[in-house]
Amino acid sequence: MKTIGYTTGVFDLFHIGHLNVLKRASLECDHLIVGISTDELSLQSKGKQPIIPFQERMDIVEAIKFVDEVVPQVNYDKFEAWNNLRFDRMFVGDDWKGSDKWINYEKEFSDVGVEILYFPYTKHTSSTKLREILSKI
Repeated sequence: MKTIGYTTGVFDLFHIGHLNVLKRASLECDHLIVGISTDELSLQSKGKQPIIPFQERMDIVEAIKFVDEVVPQVNYDKFEAWNNLRFDRMFVGDDWKGSDKWINYEKEFSDVGVEILYFPYTKHTSSTKLREILSKI
């Protein structure tokens, strides 16, 4: 039986941390689906307009050999995503591990057989740090 994996992100200013997550996720499933946050969702939730436009971010992630499918992420409702995509595993950065939000997700998703795997967050490189450096130039 084919294992379907799912992860999401803005994937703005694509960097090695993004690539590491996608590579690692692809090793944990047979079919990797990546949700790309829309510009509107990023602006609404993070208060930041992505530097790279949504369609270009979709195209970049879709071109990565570890990724099998790319979908828009228009909200943070993980169960809506699961209802639409029926993934078996969800991948997220370990900076969320132990948070109330993700402890609840672990309980809720275990009821439908979805495993949540946490990957190490790349501390030395992030879109936020890149954005800060660019703003100083």
